[in-house]
Amino acid sequence: QFSDHEERLSGSDGEEDEDDVEAALKKEVGQIRASTEQKMRRFQSVESGANNVVFIRTQGIEPENLVHHILKDMHTTKKKKTRVILRMLPISGTCKAFMEDMKKYTETFFEPWFKAPNKGTFQIVYKARNNSHMSREEVIKELAGIVGSLNPENKVDLNNPQYTVVVEIIKTICCLSVVRDYVLFRKYNLQEVVKSNKEDTQQNPSSLTEELNSEIVKAETDEKSSKEVKEENK
Repeated sequence: QFSDHEERLSGSDGEEDEDDVEAALKKEVGQIRASTEQKMRRFQSVESGANNVVFIRTQGIEPENLVHHILKDMHTTKKKKTRVILRMLPISGTCKAFMEDMKKYTETFFEPWFKAPNKGTFQIVYKARNNSHMSREEVIKELAGIVGSLNPENKVDLNNPQYTVVVEIIKTICCLSVVRDYVLFRKYNLQEVVKSNKEDTQQNPSSLTEELNSEIVKAETDEKSSKEVKEENK
């Protein structure tokens, strides 16, 4: 379709040769736009602005469903399919990483999951890179308050939540998503999710859950050497 569109633009060259300047400018803009569209791909790498983070922009794909499908397949088959990617997180919304912008944006962003009559148990996980002006505690408190205001029946659950609100701040951009099975899929860690279930049964399941969530609650300050992949759908 992109190719046909460009051919239609170029096919009218003869007719537009004698057009006025305004028509010529419109034609040039159309050609530039067509050229840009041709370069768009279903998956396209975008500079993230942070070390060890790869950001992949998607076209026509729901990142939450795609990443959940990949992790579910790896969890079921226990087949390791990557050596260098540590975590894969879908990103379905972005806004400026300032508290007022985040509050205004999430009031609408959270509605599909948490606005009455929708409800669910949830937790919030937070990580910031190349950003020092945001307070982790303040962000979690404010966003949890917004989820509660959408439906008072939404409850925090750090052991086995239905939904996990992922907040990833990179420089001045806040990346958001609401994901399922975050604990089951080992915090969406591609290296951990393929490990044998025998390792899980060697310890009490509740202890495992508490251990995982203690890591979630604790501020993450260390940078990881492996790559992270994020999905964004705009």
